[in-house]
Amino acid sequence: MRTCPISTALLLAIALFCQPLPASTQPDPELRRLLKQAIEIDNGFEDRFEAEVWLLDMSRRLEKFVADTQTRIEILKRVHYEATRVGLEPELVLAVIEVESHFDEFAISVSGARGLMQVMPFWLDEIGISDHNLFKIRTNLRMGCTILRYYVDMEPDDLGRALARYNGSLGKTVYPDKVIRALRRNWFKQ
Repeated sequence: MRTCPISTALLLAIALFCQPLPASTQPDPELRRLLKQAIEIDNGFEDRFEAEVWLLDMSRRLEKFVADTQTRIEILKRVHYEATRVGLEPELVLAVIEVESHFDEFAISVSGARGLMQVMPFWLDEIGISDHNLFKIRTNLRMGCTILRYYVDMEPDDLGRALARYNGSLGKTVYPDKVIRALRRNWFKQ
């Protein structure tokens, strides 16, 4: 039996299939604009008391995934900010991260997605900031939360479909079910 090398086109098709993209082959211009805008904004908690309570509670929960206290706090501060910046519940983002990378900031998927939220690297080129690193917590969360918000807006009445879009598995329920289970099991609001 003769084997053929995998073509660049086939690899690109696999990568596009595994990453949530609009139906067209070109990334949606609105999502491109939102990502470009998002990467330029930075801020933190507004209310110190809220920050302390949330960080303490979530740090205890995150400890089973991330042993280092400083790394846990950095992840949690960024998750809280990036999620609330785009109007997502930080706990939902934590559930997505648990399923996507199990909180491994250096995770790389078989399709090439990177970091905590498993963002595809082509987005950096799409928005003209190829010098940014998707293994950096801030960059990864900024882009991942912006992409997730975009899909939540596309599916305002169906979180499962929005999560499936984020994962590139629209029409299937395995991924959304995993995220919802993680949310209920580990990241529920008290």
